[in-house]
Amino acid sequence: MSTASVTVTAERVGVARRWGPRLLAALTGACLALAFPTVNVWWWAWFGLVPFLLLVAGAGTFREAGWRSWWASAGFFGTLHHWVLPFLGVFWPLAVLVIGLVWVPFGLAAYGLLRRVSPARAGVALLVLPSVWVAVEALRSWQHLGGAWGLLGSSQWQVRPVLGLAALGGVWLLSFTLVAVNAGLAIAMLKDASPRARMAGGGAAVALAALAACSGLVRPEPVVTGVMRVAGVQPGPVPGPDRRVAAHLRLTGELAGRDPDVVVWGQSSVGLDPARRPDVDRLLRRAAAEVGADLLVNVDAADSSGRIAKSAYQYTPNGVVDTYVKQRLAPFGEYIPLRPVLGWIAGHTEAAEKDRITGAGLTVFEVAGRRVGPLISYESTFPDLRRGLARRGVDVTITQGSLTTFHGSWAHAQQASFEALRAVESGRPAVLVELDGTSAAFDARGRRLAWFPPDYRGAFVVAVPLSAEETPYVRLGDWVPALAGGIALGAGAAAAALRIHRRRARR
Repeated sequence: MSTASVTVTAERVGVARRWGPRLLAALTGACLALAFPTVNVWWWAWFGLVPFLLLVAGAGTFREAGWRSWWASAGFFGTLHHWVLPFLGVFWPLAVLVIGLVWVPFGLAAYGLLRRVSPARAGVALLVLPSVWVAVEALRSWQHLGGAWGLLGSSQWQVRPVLGLAALGGVWLLSFTLVAVNAGLAIAMLKDASPRARMAGGGAAVALAALAACSGLVRPEPVVTGVMRVAGVQPGPVPGPDRRVAAHLRLTGELAGRDPDVVVWGQSSVGLDPARRPDVDRLLRRAAAEVGADLLVNVDAADSSGRIAKSAYQYTPNGVVDTYVKQRLAPFGEYIPLRPVLGWIAGHTEAAEKDRITGAGLTVFEVAGRRVGPLISYESTFPDLRRGLARRGVDVTITQGSLTTFHGSWAHAQQASFEALRAVESGRPAVLVELDGTSAAFDARGRRLAWFPPDYRGAFVVAVPLSAEETPYVRLGDWVPALAGGIALGAGAAAAALRIHRRRARR
């Protein structure tokens, strides 16, 4: 064989050795996304990160570990959020490129900690790796980066034995526990780890999983303070603001005689400003009178000054008695960040042509003698908003949603699943009513009370047991991401100091 042939063969082998593990990393990330709705293979989240951690541990260099992490992240988010990509137009490759960076810090930390693992190093890895993961999740959950969508802990929304962790530390504690269990299992499988380290990793994984299950099993039942009959109206996508209002009014009329305490319409159900349309205002007041309950509608229309806000209106037979204006808007869907610079994107995608204005703060509605905390669609992803409503003493939270843009996608079940987590975190039952999507209701322990899929058309009534439990998460707030961030920064500083020390020692 000639020298040239040997060179070509060696290059092909090198390419295969690089790209084979990278593509495999992308596959592991894509498979982890199946733990979330709609597929709901929730148990995969307990060990689905193990193949990725083993791939990263054997990367050979930090650079290669970074590449494998990038591919895994792109596979995960590309699968979990595949329903967004068609709406990004020519920018979807750029979105995938950027989102692939999310797992890189975790992958680099894993490579640094999972080589030649001793028992002491295993203990450090079991603490640091979940901390890095949660710190990154908290950072990417900033409202202008897309919110807390796709957090690993949210994959456990229907696993009641472990949901007790959410009451203690929010979804963050669930994520921390899942990553710690995955790290322990990976250590138990590492060839370069010492026998004692492998035993410690496997033992820690089993112990953590058992403790997580006990957290939900030993929790006492909440004290039920009453029952609220919440009605929802789900007409599906109806073109035209007048026709949409008419469809909602027709279905609301079917609730007469069913004794609801409140009737809820979804997000953007009223695409007209009632203050500028007296006929619509009269129809809404009449509907509240005929059904015998307050009406919570959602107005998405320009006012007399030309400003647009997504607002929850509480209608009684006498008119509007309270309003709530959406505080956290979906980036690009409801506003374009830095519009003077990025506004041109609207011409190439389905981004918002005009920015909505934001509300000043949370609001509590007094409905049928009960305190109701209203939220609007995208806001359901944020644990702190639900915690804020709980601290204001609400009896139940109600979210108005609509996923017409993503009709028929995984987004419907994913958004509905948030309500189970938010209910457990806040100690309050949670109800989601969609104009087009999956409407759902959960009690304060995350038990499903109602689930109406996207193809449902009609009006429904759910008897919601009320609760005012003050969970540790409501009292303490986001202590898990704060602690995780401190651990991650401390570990990074220690690693940098050790590297500097070794460089000086070599001189």
